[in-house]
Amino acid sequence: MTQGRSPAIAGWLGGSSEGARRDFAKDKGIARVFALALLLACAALFFPVASANGNSMASEARYEGVATCAGSTCHGRAEGNGAVVRQDEISTWQSPSSQSGAHSRAYAVLAGRRGQQIADSLGLGPATQAADCLGCHATFAPKSQRGPRFSLSDGVGCESCHGPAENWLASHYARPATHASNVADGLIPLDNPQVRANNCLDCHYGSKNRGQFVTHAMMAAGHPRVSFELDLFGALQQHHDEDDDYRSRKGRMNSVRFWAVGQAEAVRRSTSLFTDTEYGMEGAFPQFYFYDCHSCHRQIQDSDQRRLSFEANPARPIPFGNPPFNDENIIMLSAVAKALVPAQADNFLAASRDFHKAMGTGSGDEARAAAASLSSRAGALSNALSQRAYAGADAFKVIDMISGRATNARFTDYSGSVQAVMAIDTLLNALVREGRITVAAAASIRSNINKAYQAVEEPNAYKPSDFRVALASASSAIGRLR
Repeated sequence: MTQGRSPAIAGWLGGSSEGARRDFAKDKGIARVFALALLLACAALFFPVASANGNSMASEARYEGVATCAGSTCHGRAEGNGAVVRQDEISTWQSPSSQSGAHSRAYAVLAGRRGQQIADSLGLGPATQAADCLGCHATFAPKSQRGPRFSLSDGVGCESCHGPAENWLASHYARPATHASNVADGLIPLDNPQVRANNCLDCHYGSKNRGQFVTHAMMAAGHPRVSFELDLFGALQQHHDEDDDYRSRKGRMNSVRFWAVGQAEAVRRSTSLFTDTEYGMEGAFPQFYFYDCHSCHRQIQDSDQRRLSFEANPARPIPFGNPPFNDENIIMLSAVAKALVPAQADNFLAASRDFHKAMGTGSGDEARAAAASLSSRAGALSNALSQRAYAGADAFKVIDMISGRATNARFTDYSGSVQAVMAIDTLLNALVREGRITVAAAASIRSNINKAYQAVEEPNAYKPSDFRVALASASSAIGRLR
């Protein structure tokens, strides 16, 4: 993400149906300030299928390419008027300007001026041929697994998210087929929030697969800062309607579950990567990708009157002047745990404090051990959040916890504040989808949400105290709609 733009979203994912939600995101450009990140950092999600669904048979399956899905009787119609699925999924994926088409544009971005400038700075040669880029800007399948209609230039294609199609392409639409049988044939079960989160995180945070880790050097060369929120990203890239047929096959999707599990898996992914010295270190220095960018990238002034450009964070026991680990997802997960899994909340909070303390005063081995412990706690929360039953008031509970005194005081940094306002808006949308709040009622408090967005619109103008006031105001406005 460029330093001059906020990764916050400026619109509301409103609507009473999945179609309305997707169309609003597509037509209104809801994530206008996510545009560059989605263009430059869109995921190839080359996630080994065996890891995603336990089917080792599919791990060596062939990738057949987008063209195999594009028939007019399959997913290539001009209009979404199919009896079972929309059938215009390719058209949505190829949208030339909206966020729903960002994955299809990912490869083309590499050939652009900025993409090649980044590759030149890193000595990678042509960006469109660099494995360090293709891992997330295309469906980067091994050459031995590429079918005759496969093309890297398709960008992040269907099989990046749904898995190599060789074993399920010819059968997944047949009447005897079920979702379970398709998964058994290698289709990635994206209805499972943990599977979906890890599939997305491979590129929207990083993985150990080739070309799926954004280093600090890449960001220094011009790559945008990476930020992730599962329910939001899922809405922007959603090419289906959650109608009765969909629910009969895959069940009802719950936005609070997907958002919460996404936060937990983001913490588990970031801390688990940090424990590996190949990723957590860069020579004698830590890999700065894991740190909060704005803790170092501040204006430097030399004057008689000291003017601090940061606030101490009550949940980060680190020495004065030390750069903090980027804890935007840790803050959110702490709030989720208190609201929805209180039995695990104190242990997670203690593990996060121990991690920050070890980062500031411990050795490298101590910091990695603390990261491993925190990763384990995040995993336990992910399991609990994925398996629990969700009630209609859950979104209200989490919103209250995010804006409450204990959590609100932790919004001292730009990245965490951006994640918070995205969460408030995502959870508001969940309340609309569940029928707990009407579209009109949500629209009536749009100005309160927008004030919170305005507080993180410009990183260099960010003021923690102003943001906390704006967030509390937005939360109070939502609370009045109970």
